[in-house]
Amino acid sequence: MSDVHLNRIDAVAGNLASPSDYLALLKPRVMSLVIFTAFVGMMLAPGSIHPVLGFTALLCIAIGAGASGALNMWYDADIDRMMKRTQSRPIPMGKITEGEALAFGLTLACFSVVLLALFVNFTAGALLAFTIFFYAVIYSMWLKRSTQQNIVIGGAAGAFPPVVGWAAVTGTVSLESLVLFLIIFMWTPPHFWALALFKSDDYQRAGVPMMPVVSGQAETRKQILIYSVLLAPIAVLPTILGFASFAYGVAAAALGVGFVILAWRVYRMPDSDKIMVPARRLFGYSIIYLFLLFALLLVDRSLGLMGFAA
Repeated sequence: MSDVHLNRIDAVAGNLASPSDYLALLKPRVMSLVIFTAFVGMMLAPGSIHPVLGFTALLCIAIGAGASGALNMWYDADIDRMMKRTQSRPIPMGKITEGEALAFGLTLACFSVVLLALFVNFTAGALLAFTIFFYAVIYSMWLKRSTQQNIVIGGAAGAFPPVVGWAAVTGTVSLESLVLFLIIFMWTPPHFWALALFKSDDYQRAGVPMMPVVSGQAETRKQILIYSVLLAPIAVLPTILGFASFAYGVAAAALGVGFVILAWRVYRMPDSDKIMVPARRLFGYSIIYLFLLFALLLVDRSLGLMGFAA
């Protein structure tokens, strides 16, 4: 019997869940990216927001992201038990029951949406509610197990945080916030398909129709390259539309070239490559790429505000 199964039995026998187990339900690494992109959305939005309301908005968005993670783990408990990448999550390990995860997720979801709607504004609250619904129901319960386009369509859930942050300040959704949405939306497929290439055995074992499992590696590599080529110019749109500086545009273009070069190397990767170093490098770079894009937007905005104040 594997160590994972032995640990699960011991956990069930002890029937104890630590705070860290509930924290793991929230997918803290995903939550950190959500908080950051939402914060950038708030900073780029025209106008201002009271610091207390701004903190409240970010807190609600973070809690809402955590609720989505908990609901996703509740529904995916069966396939998480089959995948090596997810077997150590709290539910497969037996530290938290599926019912507890469901109750925890629903409580956090309701709390975050109501608090954001009442204390910040209704538009932001409604967008957060839709984001949680989209991730937990549209993606987790429907798309993930039914189509190889699960990541393409489902990626919208991860692209909404900067729109929610923008709406928290302005009470509206604008073209600029939709551009931020589009950057993350187009980034998601090459990011996750790069991971799916070297984790395809996991997805096949669990019966999840990820593109490498359904259409094969060659088609997945081609789609990664196509989305990467489309993403690179989209990331420059903030400069073209006038809400980021020329310096940001140059940096975004350079980062995009790097992304396309790595995607091209993935495209040229032979089917016989079992280690898939190019795919692993693209996956790692994609995380840095998105963080740097939004960090550059944040710095660009901060420097612009300093110049305006001067």
